[in-house]
Amino acid sequence: MMPFELIALVPLLPFLAALLIALLHLAGPARGEAGERLTARITLLASSLSFLTLLGLDAAALQAGLPGQVHVADWFASGALKLPLSFTLDALSLGFATLVAFIALVTLKFSVNYMHREAGFHRFFIGMNLFAAGMALIVLAGNAALAFVGWELAGLSSWMLIGYAYERDTATANAQRAFLTNRVGDAGFLLGIALAFLWLGSLDWADMSVGAERLPTLYVGLMALGFVTAALAKSAQVPFSPWIARALEGPTPSSAIFYGAVMVHAGVYLLIRLQPILVHAPGVMALIALLGLLTALYGWIVGYVQTDVKSGLLFATLTQVGLMFLACGLGLFEVAAWHMALHATWRAWQFLAAPSYMHLLHQAAPAAPAWLTRFPRLYTAALQRFWLETLADRLLTRPTQALARDMRAINDNVVSRLVGMPEAQRAAALLDVRENNEAVVKGRGLAGGLLMWVAEHLGQFEQRLVLQGGGGSLGAGLRRLGDWLQWVESLLEQPRYLLLMVMATLVVIL
Repeated sequence: MMPFELIALVPLLPFLAALLIALLHLAGPARGEAGERLTARITLLASSLSFLTLLGLDAAALQAGLPGQVHVADWFASGALKLPLSFTLDALSLGFATLVAFIALVTLKFSVNYMHREAGFHRFFIGMNLFAAGMALIVLAGNAALAFVGWELAGLSSWMLIGYAYERDTATANAQRAFLTNRVGDAGFLLGIALAFLWLGSLDWADMSVGAERLPTLYVGLMALGFVTAALAKSAQVPFSPWIARALEGPTPSSAIFYGAVMVHAGVYLLIRLQPILVHAPGVMALIALLGLLTALYGWIVGYVQTDVKSGLLFATLTQVGLMFLACGLGLFEVAAWHMALHATWRAWQFLAAPSYMHLLHQAAPAAPAWLTRFPRLYTAALQRFWLETLADRLLTRPTQALARDMRAINDNVVSRLVGMPEAQRAAALLDVRENNEAVVKGRGLAGGLLMWVAEHLGQFEQRLVLQGGGGSLGAGLRRLGDWLQWVESLLEQPRYLLLMVMATLVVIL
């Protein structure tokens, strides 16, 4: 009988494949068209071994029974916090992990020919291998912390492949939108982890399920709401739906496995895993059902006005995933699990076949149905995707970009001057001119810049302040300091920083 500790190989193999390809790419062998075969062989070998390992574990489970929690090693321990490297091997995790590994293997095999002679061939397979490792961790992890590692790997690889054509501004902007939206979900995941440890003292799925029974309903609801926020964002449910339509900027194979077959279902899988906790939070269950229904309606109506294959498939996927959330919200978790597995298989095939559809179909996309065009306002809303993308840009993307600009301004106007970079460079230039380009020793950092400033300006201090009666540089320096303080104050008066302080206050209160 195969030892169940081998389950650690399932996420480890594709992760090592990504690392090996990256190292070989840096070293030289895995570069250009000549290195494509080596990259493809490493990828397919890792993916095949992961799939075969899961098949062997499936057979062992059928013979000896499901082991449940499998402890492989101790990951981290500090005081009361103990995080084991553990995996959950039950019918849900083993079944869905096998399906995910199979879809990954098929997609990677398809990608070898599809991505042939692409400039980013090796970069593409690094991202795909990281994604395979991340999804394996999400599905098989025995605790919330390990699942979060997989959650982040999947998000990182998604960002990499949405921005695959990084020379195009559209690709990088869409990757940024997806990244920012999913960071909101990640914050929810971290909140759920923090509350689980605070109130239950454990992050194991099994311990959390048992411990939720003795917690007050309010506590269970708050903890569940953090994880549900992560699920909503990852599966692009309303109001987080806009990012996924922009994610189609990446190559078709990544669209197939990310947003058609696997990653879009990660939120559904998380809800099913949290079933023992969610049943004790009826308010959160109602919210899940409502947002799932809204997402299904959103995907259904907007899908009617799409004119390309991938967008049509994407909004059909949103509709189906919304129905899965609705089923979870109604307590039909087993129905959602079967729906998830069947839909993932079918949609993967459709996305991979999408390039062929464009060659096989020699006619325009069908017009919107007559019942929709009879309602001009609804038709316009469908064309504009109910303005959710505009709303997301105004509430999330633009404030984040403004925050980044402000941080850069602070760095240029405060931090750089504090460490002495601009002043030291100007002082060195002046000394070079004065001393006929003779070499000078440049001070670096805060201490070095301060010493250089004192050495060069001590005479000027005496000349301008002592001999000129206290005016000159002192007044100018104070005025400059006052200008800096006014500039910082004007930044802090911006609405985005007020909102940031309100959010920080809520986090402290919670």
